[in-house]
Amino acid sequence: MPHSSIRQQAVEASINTIHQLAAVMSVKTIWRSSTRLTRQSIISPGPYRCLSCSLRLARDQGKQDASTTTHFGFEDVPESEKASRVGKVFTSVATSYDTMNDLMSFGVHRLWKDTFVRTLNPGSPSHPQTILDVAGGTGDIALRILEHATKVNADTRSRVIVSDVNPEMLTEGRKRMKKTEYAESGRLEFLEANAEEFGTIEDAAIDLYTVAFGIRNFTSIPTTLRTAYRTLKPGGVFACLEFSKVGNPLLNSLYKRWSFGAIPLIGQLVAGDRDSYQYLVESIERFPSQETFETMIREAGFLMPNQGREEQGKGWMNLTGGVAAIHIAVKPL
Repeated sequence: MPHSSIRQQAVEASINTIHQLAAVMSVKTIWRSSTRLTRQSIISPGPYRCLSCSLRLARDQGKQDASTTTHFGFEDVPESEKASRVGKVFTSVATSYDTMNDLMSFGVHRLWKDTFVRTLNPGSPSHPQTILDVAGGTGDIALRILEHATKVNADTRSRVIVSDVNPEMLTEGRKRMKKTEYAESGRLEFLEANAEEFGTIEDAAIDLYTVAFGIRNFTSIPTTLRTAYRTLKPGGVFACLEFSKVGNPLLNSLYKRWSFGAIPLIGQLVAGDRDSYQYLVESIERFPSQETFETMIREAGFLMPNQGREEQGKGWMNLTGGVAAIHIAVKPL
């Protein structure tokens, strides 16, 4: 199926889903319902946390010993617990993950992912690549990579390893890929693995390492970055698409009101799970700024090429005013 046709179908599906929600409840009603349902305490057994309440909780818990704890949203938890708690979140949301992404971003996440893959320009007919897509369970980045490599760069030999620690997410990815021409192509592999270890992936085996909207959920980002560095070949590329920090104060205020006021409620209405989406918006708030994350990437050993028009000399490119950002780095030769 032509890439333009796939994209058109995806956009139409996104619009239809959003219209269905809008037919039930307007944005204003969402805010009113959120307040009413919260007061009645019928949404979930867990406590509702507004932004200011969550920040206060994070500040208080931040006094704990940072050497033995990490964040789970705005909670500080023992490092040994985070992986299992994140796993429960994604097991809960796996079947509704794509629909919820459309609703949470009004479908804009699809444009961000298209930009991400176009910027990387994967594939080369003369030098086929081994590409590792991390936290890629649903397969949407892997499919875009294969489509671009095949139909833009005439590369029919580059292959993608889709890795995720959550088997339910990988199940959704396999379902997606069965409907494509790549299902039996030998160019696609699914791997259940922890991105902080990747014991089955040899050193210097990967040409391109991608992670989209996943790295903020890992227990140790520095450990993940060091593992990425180990798995990449010299000259290999690390590329991360992740939610980030909005620079414009007005846009930032509106974005946070939407995130904390509406997204958990939409999770309750659509997926029957408010707590998981409360965690997701809190994890976005806790993720480092563009500058801090760039420093972490450099400390793992990577070099940062000039990337983006507004951020000359830096290793990131803002999307939608910084709601999301693309970070690209290279392992030295």
